Amino acid sequence: MAHPSVSRAGPTLALTLALSGVGAFGYETDPYTGRTIDIADAGAALDARVNVALDDIAAAWRGGGNERRFVYRVYRKVGGRHWVDKLERWAINAPEVEKLPVTRAESMHASLPLHATRVAGIFGFGPIIKVHGVLMGTDKIGHFFSQGRKFYRRHLRSGDEAQAARRSVTTEKALFGRLFTGAYSNADIVANYEGFRFYRSLFNDQAVAGKPSIMVWRNGTPTRRRDFTWADHVNAFWDEALNPNAYDRLLLPHVKRFLLTQCDPFLAQPGRYSAPGLDALYERYRHIGVTDTRELRPSVFLARECAAGGGRPD
Repeated sequence: MAHPSVSRAGPTLALTLALSGVGAFGYETDPYTGRTIDIADAGAALDARVNVALDDIAAAWRGGGNERRFVYRVYRKVGGRHWVDKLERWAINAPEVEKLPVTRAESMHASLPLHATRVAGIFGFGPIIKVHGVLMGTDKIGHFFSQGRKFYRRHLRSGDEAQAARRSVTTEKALFGRLFTGAYSNADIVANYEGFRFYRSLFNDQAVAGKPSIMVWRNGTPTRRRDFTWADHVNAFWDEALNPNAYDRLLLPHVKRFLLTQCDPFLAQPGRYSAPGLDALYERYRHIGVTDTRELRPSVFLARECAAGGGRPD
């Protein structure tokens, strides 16, 4: 059954989403509003959910040492072919995962016109959570597990990270990015890639630098030998304020106008709008298609415009 928002968007769009896999759209998020509010870190809770899932899969395992099958079981356990991935949905609904208390009506999306946001203005609004010190949208969990698995499968076929990344970029630019939303999400691309690294790390040493694989085969049975932690993958480039989207010409002026409404909280707590090592992260991920949007970082854009008195529009 089609999601009701898809039906409202029109038959052509509905057909396109049905053919492409609607779950990849996820929810839009607002990484700016309310980011000076303190919330509890959900990293430990999310770590535990993944480790329990890995143990459950291992306990029920039949079929010998088959890495690709294990990867598929993980995907079905915590990801899956859903409008919202299973672990993502848990994070959205779980009371123990604190979210920024921002509603869609209070968010940046309320100020952006539908003709500029297009599909993004129709789909749901996702919360912001904190994971090992990083503010990120819950949609990144879905990118990590579902799009990360697609990246993993492409890499198996090509053996080339850059080639696998090109398809990820094409998808973000076309169906799930600028074509329908006006925005190319750098943070989505990073989460996709880190999901690939996670799947590789299940049975490959050093897929996470300095660490052995998470699982090991013992007589054809998978056994977990170390804990998974999101801290191996999440960094400031999962935060769409610190790693801004690339917006098309129709949407960019509206986003800039919204950003100027954030001058007061930015000037009061500029440290909440920056992080060390952002340029190094850009260099780390440039080969997978991250676009240079450094001019839209709050530490650049707001520091310049707010200090110059260009903020607080009527």
